[in-house]
Amino acid sequence: MATTYFSPATFRFLRALDRNNNREWFHAHKAEYERDVRDPFLALIADMQTPLTKISQHYRADPRKSGGSLFRIYRDTRFSNDKQPYKPWQGARFFHERRHEIPAPSFYVHVQPGDCFAGGGIWHPESDALKKIRDFLADNPEAWKRATRSKAFRDHFQFWGESLTRPPRGFDPAHELIDDIKRKDFACGEGFDEKLACSAELLPWLVDTYKRVAPMVDYLCASQELDF
Repeated sequence: MATTYFSPATFRFLRALDRNNNREWFHAHKAEYERDVRDPFLALIADMQTPLTKISQHYRADPRKSGGSLFRIYRDTRFSNDKQPYKPWQGARFFHERRHEIPAPSFYVHVQPGDCFAGGGIWHPESDALKKIRDFLADNPEAWKRATRSKAFRDHFQFWGESLTRPPRGFDPAHELIDDIKRKDFACGEGFDEKLACSAELLPWLVDTYKRVAPMVDYLCASQELDF
Protein backbone atom coordinates (compact mmCIF):
# COMPACT_ATOMS: atom_id res chain seq x y z
CA MET A 1 0.00 0.00 0.00
CA ALA A 2 1.36 3.42 -0.99
CA THR A 3 2.48 5.64 1.88
CA THR A 4 2.33 9.40 2.30
CA TYR A 5 5.14 10.86 4.39
CA PHE A 6 5.13 14.66 4.31
CA SER A 7 2.14 16.99 4.55
CA PRO A 8 1.38 20.69 4.21
CA ALA A 9 2.27 20.91 7.91
CA THR A 10 5.85 19.92 7.01
CA PHE A 11 6.21 22.95 4.80
CA ARG A 12 4.36 25.25 7.19
CA PHE A 13 6.88 24.37 9.88
CA LEU A 14 9.88 24.93 7.62
CA ARG A 15 8.53 28.30 6.47
CA ALA A 16 7.91 29.34 10.06
CA LEU A 17 11.42 28.21 11.04
CA ASP A 18 12.85 30.34 8.24
CA ARG A 19 11.01 33.36 9.69
CA ASN A 20 11.86 32.53 13.32
CA ASN A 21 15.34 31.08 13.16
CA ASN A 22 16.24 31.25 16.83
CA ARG A 23 16.61 28.77 19.67
CA GLU A 24 13.71 30.05 21.73
CA TRP A 25 11.21 29.61 18.91
CA PHE A 26 12.57 26.20 17.91
CA HIS A 27 12.46 24.86 21.47
CA ALA A 28 8.87 26.04 21.80
CA HIS A 29 7.94 24.25 18.57
CA LYS A 30 10.23 21.22 18.75
CA ALA A 31 7.31 18.80 19.06
CA GLU A 32 5.97 20.10 15.73
CA TYR A 33 9.37 19.60 14.13
CA GLU A 34 9.52 16.02 15.33
CA ARG A 35 5.93 15.23 14.33
CA ASP A 36 5.75 17.01 10.97
CA VAL A 37 9.34 16.94 9.66
CA ARG A 38 11.74 14.57 11.41
CA ASP A 39 9.53 11.53 11.99
CA PRO A 40 8.02 11.49 8.48
CA PHE A 41 11.54 11.75 7.04
CA LEU A 42 12.74 8.85 9.20
CA ALA A 43 9.80 6.77 7.97
CA LEU A 44 10.73 7.58 4.37
CA ILE A 45 14.35 6.60 5.03
CA ALA A 46 13.29 3.29 6.59
CA ASP A 47 11.08 2.47 3.61
CA MET A 48 13.89 3.34 1.18
CA GLN A 49 16.21 0.52 2.29
CA THR A 50 14.53 -2.32 0.37
CA PRO A 51 14.29 -0.57 -3.01
CA LEU A 52 17.75 0.95 -2.51
CA THR A 53 19.25 -2.52 -2.02
CA LYS A 54 17.84 -3.50 -5.42
CA ILE A 55 19.76 -0.59 -6.97
CA SER A 56 22.98 -1.39 -5.07
CA GLN A 57 23.63 -3.83 -2.26
CA HIS A 58 26.41 -1.54 -1.03
CA TYR A 59 24.18 1.44 -0.19
CA ARG A 60 22.37 2.03 3.07
CA ALA A 61 19.26 3.93 4.18
CA ASP A 62 19.80 4.40 7.92
CA PRO A 63 16.71 5.64 9.81
CA ARG A 64 18.41 6.42 13.13
CA LYS A 65 17.50 9.79 14.65
CA SER A 66 21.18 10.68 14.95
CA GLY A 67 24.16 9.46 12.96
CA GLY A 68 22.14 7.92 10.14
CA SER A 69 20.88 9.14 6.79
CA LEU A 70 19.05 12.20 8.11
CA PHE A 71 21.04 15.43 8.22
CA ARG A 72 20.92 17.37 11.47
CA ILE A 73 18.56 20.35 11.51
CA TYR A 74 21.18 22.21 13.54
CA ARG A 75 23.68 24.33 11.63
CA ASP A 76 27.40 24.35 12.40
CA THR A 77 27.98 28.08 12.84
CA ARG A 78 31.56 27.94 14.15
CA PHE A 79 33.20 29.00 10.88
CA SER A 80 30.27 30.73 9.21
CA ASN A 81 29.28 34.37 9.05
CA ASP A 82 25.67 33.19 9.10
CA LYS A 83 24.93 32.52 12.77
CA GLN A 84 21.35 31.28 12.32
CA PRO A 85 21.21 28.11 14.41
CA TYR A 86 18.89 26.00 12.22
CA LYS A 87 18.56 24.91 8.61
CA PRO A 88 15.18 25.86 7.13
CA TRP A 89 15.24 22.57 5.23
CA GLN A 90 15.66 18.88 5.90
CA GLY A 91 17.74 16.48 3.86
CA ALA A 92 18.94 12.90 3.84
CA ARG A 93 21.67 10.99 2.06
CA PHE A 94 21.80 7.30 1.31
CA PHE A 95 25.43 6.38 1.62
CA HIS A 96 27.93 3.72 0.63
CA GLU A 97 28.74 1.12 3.28
CA ARG A 98 32.43 2.15 3.14
CA ARG A 99 31.88 5.90 3.38
CA HIS A 100 34.02 6.16 6.52
CA GLU A 101 36.99 4.59 4.73
CA ILE A 102 36.83 6.09 1.24
CA PRO A 103 35.15 9.22 -0.18
CA ALA A 104 32.05 7.83 -1.85
CA PRO A 105 29.16 9.20 -3.87
CA SER A 106 25.72 9.14 -2.33
CA PHE A 107 22.06 9.48 -3.22
CA TYR A 108 20.34 12.54 -1.78
CA VAL A 109 16.90 14.04 -1.13
CA HIS A 110 16.22 17.60 0.04
CA VAL A 111 12.91 19.01 1.30
CA GLN A 112 12.52 22.78 1.49
CA PRO A 113 9.70 25.17 0.61
CA GLY A 114 10.20 26.12 -3.03
CA ASP A 115 13.36 24.03 -3.42
CA CYS A 116 12.81 20.28 -3.17
CA PHE A 117 15.16 18.06 -5.16
CA ALA A 118 16.79 14.64 -5.33
CA GLY A 119 19.81 13.23 -7.08
CA GLY A 120 23.23 11.78 -6.46
CA GLY A 121 26.98 12.09 -6.80
CA ILE A 122 29.90 13.59 -4.88
CA TRP A 123 29.69 17.18 -3.60
CA HIS A 124 32.96 19.02 -2.92
CA PRO A 125 35.24 15.97 -3.16
CA GLU A 126 38.57 16.36 -1.43
CA SER A 127 41.66 16.81 -3.58
CA ASP A 128 42.71 13.14 -3.71
CA ALA A 129 39.20 11.95 -4.60
CA LEU A 130 38.82 14.74 -7.15
CA LYS A 131 42.12 13.82 -8.83
CA LYS A 132 41.01 10.19 -9.07
CA ILE A 133 37.72 11.21 -10.69
CA ARG A 134 39.48 13.41 -13.23
CA ASP A 135 42.04 10.73 -14.05
CA PHE A 136 39.26 8.19 -14.45
CA LEU A 137 37.35 10.51 -16.77
CA ALA A 138 40.44 11.04 -18.90
CA ASP A 139 41.00 7.28 -19.20
CA ASN A 140 37.38 6.08 -19.44
CA PRO A 141 35.36 8.57 -21.47
CA GLU A 142 32.93 6.14 -23.11
CA ALA A 143 31.51 4.81 -19.83
CA TRP A 144 30.98 8.37 -18.56
CA LYS A 145 29.15 9.30 -21.75
CA ARG A 146 26.90 6.26 -21.41
CA ALA A 147 26.15 7.23 -17.81
CA THR A 148 25.46 10.94 -18.37
CA ARG A 149 24.54 11.45 -22.03
CA SER A 150 21.52 9.16 -22.23
CA LYS A 151 18.10 10.62 -22.93
CA ALA A 152 16.85 9.49 -19.50
CA PHE A 153 19.68 11.40 -17.83
CA ARG A 154 19.47 14.54 -19.97
CA ASP A 155 15.68 14.75 -19.67
CA HIS A 156 15.78 14.71 -15.88
CA PHE A 157 19.07 15.93 -14.44
CA GLN A 158 21.16 19.04 -14.20
CA PHE A 159 24.69 19.09 -12.82
CA TRP A 160 25.27 21.16 -9.69
CA GLY A 161 28.36 22.94 -8.46
CA GLU A 162 31.31 24.87 -9.80
CA SER A 163 33.92 24.30 -12.48
CA LEU A 164 37.42 25.56 -13.12
CA THR A 165 37.76 28.25 -15.76
CA ARG A 166 40.79 26.48 -17.22
CA PRO A 167 41.69 22.79 -17.55
CA PRO A 168 43.45 21.42 -14.46
CA ARG A 169 47.19 21.00 -14.77
CA GLY A 170 48.25 17.83 -16.54
CA PHE A 171 45.05 17.34 -18.54
CA ASP A 172 44.71 17.75 -22.29
CA PRO A 173 42.66 20.89 -23.07
CA ALA A 174 41.42 19.12 -26.20
CA HIS A 175 40.12 16.06 -24.35
CA GLU A 176 36.55 15.27 -25.35
CA LEU A 177 35.44 15.38 -21.68
CA ILE A 178 37.40 18.48 -20.72
CA ASP A 179 34.25 20.30 -19.55
CA ASP A 180 33.55 17.44 -17.16
CA ILE A 181 37.20 17.18 -16.10
CA LYS A 182 37.05 20.86 -15.10
CA ARG A 183 34.21 20.21 -12.65
CA LYS A 184 34.84 20.72 -8.93
CA ASP A 185 31.64 18.82 -8.07
CA PHE A 186 30.18 15.68 -9.60
CA ALA A 187 26.58 15.81 -8.45
CA CYS A 188 23.30 16.19 -10.29
CA GLY A 189 19.62 16.14 -9.54
CA GLU A 190 16.05 16.98 -10.38
CA GLY A 191 13.56 19.19 -8.58
CA PHE A 192 10.08 18.25 -7.41
CA ASP A 193 7.20 20.25 -6.00
CA GLU A 194 5.38 20.23 -2.68
CA LYS A 195 2.42 18.41 -4.21
CA LEU A 196 4.63 15.43 -5.04
CA ALA A 197 6.39 15.67 -1.67
CA CYS A 198 3.04 15.35 0.10
CA SER A 199 1.75 12.51 -2.08
CA ALA A 200 2.09 8.74 -2.05
CA GLU A 201 4.05 9.04 -5.29
CA LEU A 202 7.12 10.42 -3.53
CA LEU A 203 8.83 7.12 -2.68
CA PRO A 204 8.37 5.55 -6.15
CA TRP A 205 9.51 8.83 -7.75
CA LEU A 206 12.65 8.85 -5.64
CA VAL A 207 13.37 5.22 -6.50
CA ASP A 208 13.01 6.00 -10.22
CA THR A 209 15.28 9.03 -9.79
CA TYR A 210 17.97 6.97 -8.08
CA LYS A 211 17.74 4.31 -10.78
CA ARG A 212 18.38 6.97 -13.43
CA VAL A 213 21.35 8.46 -11.61
CA ALA A 214 22.76 5.06 -10.58
CA PRO A 215 25.02 4.66 -13.67
CA MET A 216 26.78 7.92 -12.76
CA VAL A 217 27.07 6.91 -9.10
CA ASP A 218 28.44 3.54 -10.25
CA TYR A 219 31.05 5.32 -12.39
CA LEU A 220 32.09 7.55 -9.49
CA CYS A 221 32.38 4.50 -7.24
CA ALA A 222 34.66 2.89 -9.81
CA SER A 223 36.86 6.00 -9.82
CA GLN A 224 37.43 5.45 -6.08
CA GLU A 225 37.80 1.65 -6.45
CA LEU A 226 34.52 1.01 -4.64
CA ASP A 227 32.01 -1.73 -5.41
CA PHE A 228 28.58 -0.67 -6.56
